[in-house]
Order: sequence, then structure tokens, then C-alpha cells
Amino acid sequence: MAFRLFVPILAGATLRERLVACIGAMIGIALTGAICGLALGSGPHIPLMVAPMGASAVLLFAVPASPLAQPWSIIGGNTISALVGVIVVHFVHQPVLATGIAVSLAIAAMSFARCLHPPGGAAALTAVFGGPAVISAGFLFPFVPVAVNSILLVALGYGFHKLARRNYPHVAAPAPKSTHGTIDPPAQLRVGFRTEDIDAALSTLEETFDIDRNDLDRLLRQVELQAMVREHATLLCEDIMSRDVISVDMAAPVEQARQLLLDHNVRTLPVVDGDSRLVGTVGLRELAHASGAVGTVTSTAATAAASDPAMALLPVLTDGRSHAVIIVDDKMHILGLITQTDLLAATARLQNTDRRSAKALL
Repeated sequence: MAFRLFVPILAGATLRERLVACIGAMIGIALTGAICGLALGSGPHIPLMVAPMGASAVLLFAVPASPLAQPWSIIGGNTISALVGVIVVHFVHQPVLATGIAVSLAIAAMSFARCLHPPGGAAALTAVFGGPAVISAGFLFPFVPVAVNSILLVALGYGFHKLARRNYPHVAAPAPKSTHGTIDPPAQLRVGFRTEDIDAALSTLEETFDIDRNDLDRLLRQVELQAMVREHATLLCEDIMSRDVISVDMAAPVEQARQLLLDHNVRTLPVVDGDSRLVGTVGLRELAHASGAVGTVTSTAATAAASDPAMALLPVLTDGRSHAVIIVDDKMHILGLITQTDLLAATARLQNTDRRSAKALL
């Protein structure tokens, strides 16, 4: 309890992420102010930067994956809200009433424009009682400085996140699709919960969550996988892998690789270099119309360590393309190989064991 204040306040938050956010906000706000000062000049009649930019910076740099922190949310939300505030104060001269109406209409306008952004409420309030500088700017205020501030901040945030190797603007990972050219969903989506289950749950809870729906789907599936890995953590790759692995040298002709696939009735063939280190894999897909050396048609190999939980290979072996995972040491020497069949057999054995345990308890 003594260190409760140091517990991350958001899921996934770490000290490193917060430090990155602090540095980003410092750079973003400082440069936005400096550039606006150079471009717009300074003086009491020209607002250099509006206060809502500070709140926008918190979202932009601290939670860049939030739907509320995306470029259109920041630019559209701040600009539209400020415009709403200017319009309201033009017609409603009672300050208390004007503030309530301005924030209320700002939320409605941002919702219709699909750019909901919390600092937009502050932008609307700033337009209502921002002082002589805002009054003198009139209907120009939503665009200069609000829109200019917002555009500059987003541009600087985009550059900062690229340098920090963060995903911004955030795009939710697309749902997996069948790799066989059919309308069937991929194997990993045919079991467990479905997208309509997520919609039904959200409808039942009757709450708004600050997370993209596709991100929520991906998160829940990862939770399912982690739970399975935890439940069967004692089953390691080394427990079920094949150890007598058939491989081919990268300098060998493709005809030799084809023959090895047929002779041993396998679908994936590891490719090694002169030092017996793994460089990739080949299968009938790569070899069907190939010629020359095997090394020219290799695909990137799916690999794992012998000490990794076997169930962690499920996403790879159910992606519709990978038929085997190569087990390697830290120098990329082949230790073994796990196929879809190996993992299926292990899963069936675990399920039978679980059933027997459950019957024994009864």
C-alpha cells in the first residue's frame, strides 16, 4: 500500500513508457509554442498557444493507442469545439449558461464528426471566457491558434513516435483472414468467442471503453492464449519435438529438396548453411516452380527455444501457412522440429489427462 502511487494507472503502462511520454510532451509542447511564436508573432492580441494543448499532449504522448488521441480526434476535436464555443458566446451572453451549452454542444459535435477528444471541452470553454485576446480573434480563434496548434502538435507527435518506434497513428491489427482463398474464417477464429460475442458483451455492459473494438478482440484472444500457456506451462517444446530432423543445405539444388520432401513425407524442410545453422525453410509452395539452389527460394523460418512452452506455438501453427516450428539453440543450430500434428497430439493428450483428473475428483 505504501507504494500504491507508483502502480501504473493504465493497463500496460510502464516506467519506460511514462518517461517516453514526458520527453515527448516536453518536446511537442515546446516546439509547438516556438513555431507558433515565429509564425504568428507575439503580443496580448495574439494567443500564442491555447491551454487545451497541454491536455492533448497527455493523450498524444502518454496513450497514443487511444481512439481519443488519434490525429483527427485532436485536430477535429479541438477545432470544432472551439468553433462551437465561439458560436455559443456570440448568441448567449450569460456566462454560466454559455459555458454549459458550449461544452454540451461540443460533445455532440465531436461525436457526430467522429473526433471525440476530451480537451475539446476545454477548447469550448476557452472560447467562451478566454479574455480580450480570444474576443478580438472572434471566429478566427478556432483556426488560429487552435487548429494551428493542433496540427503542429500532431505533426511533432507523429515524428516523435516514429523515432521512438511506436505505432502512431494507431491502427488496430486486422483480423486474421483465411489464407486459402475461401470465405471460411481462419482456424483460430472458429473456436472460442466470436466478434458478435464482443458486441453483445459491450451492449450488455452499457459502458463506453477507451479502446478500439479490434484491439479489444486481439487483447481477449491473447488473454485466452496466455491462460492456456499458463495452465500447461510444464509441457515444453523439448518434450514433444522431433529430434531426427531432415534438413537440406542452402547450396543444394531444388530437385534434391523436392525429393527429400517426398521421400520423408514432410511439408517443411529446414535449410542450413555450411556451418549447419538455420537460414530458413522450404516447402512445396516455394519449390513448385523453382530452379537453381535451395537458398534462393527459402522462406523465413518460425523458430522457438527448447525451453519455451509448447502451447505458445499455437498462433504460429494455426495461421494457415506455417506447418512446423524449428527448435533452435542460441546459435541457430537445429535441435528439433514441432509440426501441427505434434502439437495436436500433445493437446489431445492433455485434454484426456484433464478429463481423467476431473472424473477422479468426482
